[in-house]
Amino acid sequence: MPSKRPLVVVTRKLPDSVETRMMELFDVRLNLTGQALSQAELIAAMQEADVLVPTVTDRLDAETLEQAGPKLRLIANFGTGIDHIDLLKAQEKSILISNTPDVLTEDTADMAMALILSVPRRLAEGERLMRAGAWEGWSPTFMLGNRISGKRLGIIGLGRIGSAVARRAKGFGLSVHYHNRKRVHPEIEAELEATWWESLDQMLAHIDILSIHCPHTPSTYHLLSARRLKLLRPHAYLVNVSRGEIVDEDQLAHMLLHGELAGAGLDVFEQEPAVNPKLLALDNVVLLPHLASATIESRIEMGEKVIVNIKAFWDGFPPPDRVLTSQGM
Repeated sequence: MPSKRPLVVVTRKLPDSVETRMMELFDVRLNLTGQALSQAELIAAMQEADVLVPTVTDRLDAETLEQAGPKLRLIANFGTGIDHIDLLKAQEKSILISNTPDVLTEDTADMAMALILSVPRRLAEGERLMRAGAWEGWSPTFMLGNRISGKRLGIIGLGRIGSAVARRAKGFGLSVHYHNRKRVHPEIEAELEATWWESLDQMLAHIDILSIHCPHTPSTYHLLSARRLKLLRPHAYLVNVSRGEIVDEDQLAHMLLHGELAGAGLDVFEQEPAVNPKLLALDNVVLLPHLASATIESRIEMGEKVIVNIKAFWDGFPPPDRVLTSQGM
């Protein structure tokens, strides 16, 4: 690559320390408003940038990438998920993609565990009651929830985050079950005391709490379809900190409303930032605004990875976190 500093366009406001370091190393165009770029603004940025630093809110589909300028050679994604980027079109345009893996694991697992605890114990309902001034005092049968110790936790996707959730779950006395396309190494199974189910359908029918940790790809869209959601037992809970598109939200809301599921904890939604109004009307759902990775530490570490990827690329080396096309398929 040429020795001049690359023009790096950043689509969202990043932590100050990250932006400062970027300005020291590159010619940077920052988004100081914090608001997402419009699609027209995003295309304009791609037509002049050497490197684009987008986030999950930027839709880089085939039509958008087709309009990228000839200078754009790296999309250094600020985030792990890459389902908002058309990898095949990027490859066709000779644009490399990098992301920020191994940063969000612990924070996301913490949030999943928080939801696993809060939904069965009705914490959000209790908090709303207190703020409304409606608490009339303790009684033996008031707002009874369900104990999680001794229950079966089913994990879809026992990767880095799923494994971190399993470690936490063990500490709370949960029995860990999981479904992957491929069984994990026996040593990992032994460490986590995890039971593998080759059939997702069979696992769903036998668990008490479901936690979703697979990526959103064409093959996982509505993986939790209406048919599969109906396999869960009425006392079961569902937790999703992965991607909203993995779950059929309308069916989920219907089952929660009619007592066919006990509750849900959702940090992600099909049409973010819009939330299904059917879910908003339910008391047995904890709804969070995509907070799983929202810690100061993770955001700074993500920014540092973006910088390393850009610097390596501009110095003529492969970005250490380069995304291969097959990873998104």
